[in-house]
Amino acid sequence: MSYTDKLTFKNKQFTILQVADPQDLQFVRRTMLNMLDRAYDTVKPDLVVLTGDQVLGNHLRDCNRWTMLTVKDKAGEKLALRTALIKLLDPIERRKIPFAMIYGNHDDMNLITKEEQADIYREYEYCVGLDEADPSVECDTYNIPIYAEDGVKMLWNLWMLDSARYDKTEKRSHHYVTPETAAWYEKKSAELKEANGGVSVPSLMFQHIPLPETLELIEECDKKDAAIGAEGKYYRLKSDVYGILGEYPSVCEKQVGQFDAMKRCGDVRAVVAGHDHLNSFVGNIGGIDFIQTGGASFRCYGSGKARSVRVFTLYENGTYETKTISYWDLCGRTPVSAFRYYWDADEMAYVKGYTLGAAALAAVTAGAVCAIKKHMK
Repeated sequence: MSYTDKLTFKNKQFTILQVADPQDLQFVRRTMLNMLDRAYDTVKPDLVVLTGDQVLGNHLRDCNRWTMLTVKDKAGEKLALRTALIKLLDPIERRKIPFAMIYGNHDDMNLITKEEQADIYREYEYCVGLDEADPSVECDTYNIPIYAEDGVKMLWNLWMLDSARYDKTEKRSHHYVTPETAAWYEKKSAELKEANGGVSVPSLMFQHIPLPETLELIEECDKKDAAIGAEGKYYRLKSDVYGILGEYPSVCEKQVGQFDAMKRCGDVRAVVAGHDHLNSFVGNIGGIDFIQTGGASFRCYGSGKARSVRVFTLYENGTYETKTISYWDLCGRTPVSAFRYYWDADEMAYVKGYTLGAAALAAVTAGAVCAIKKHMK
């Protein structure tokens, strides 16, 4: 039932909306859905790309709206996962927007395999690309061609690469692109180049975990100039990198020659990741843009600056532009949007606790004062 039409340029451009790390459960945070609804309606993208951690998979068993009620078996866990995905995907499907996905490190931290999860995505009419996966690589490793308006010539290509998996035997996550995936990319890139008359097809590469080379975009500095501190040291973005550094980048744990392959192929204009919810920046290494996009999740950690979506505008001449649109950009700085953010954002939990505690104490104190005054009369 997946989407079978060609993706094509409209009015000489193609717009992609990236959603990184929505990372929620069956009882989804409504504030995130409201932010995403506004993003879809504002941007009107030609394609939505979900770059991993669509669900907080390791907590599907223990989440209940009011109590910590443990799901007892795989069937219950799968129902919880399906419900979480319905909340995330239905708003895209209702708008008839094609969407593509890759997995993150949290998606299969449960009893449901990646292929079983892929079957849920494939039920959606506007799901793109999952039916094109090569059996030699993970089911979420594939490419998406984007054609000229007449549907004849391929103008751009999107690489969707798996970069995280959960070993259910070892019970630990592995964060890297496999050598097999890197080899698949290089081989497929050569095929696309040959089919394009010997010219590399301009491409964006999406993966959940950032490449190790991402660390070249930050530098150690004095505390007074730092954006972040980590293990007794202080860091900031280099002067030619723009955006937000909110945490030390958590990058792929293995080097498999992927970056060298990208340079050899000469097709990738930018490699785009999520994973680090507080980071949202763009820098260039060796002629390739390295991009991180902040997390959209309100259930997991985040920040007012980084909670956002990212927009890519592709042009027919092989260039592109990108920008982020934050929660505040989309929902405005109104009392209602501020309350929703305050109420749903997890990192505000301690503030909410203090505020509610203070309010309760104030109410009790006021009641006691009234009672004393009444008694004195």
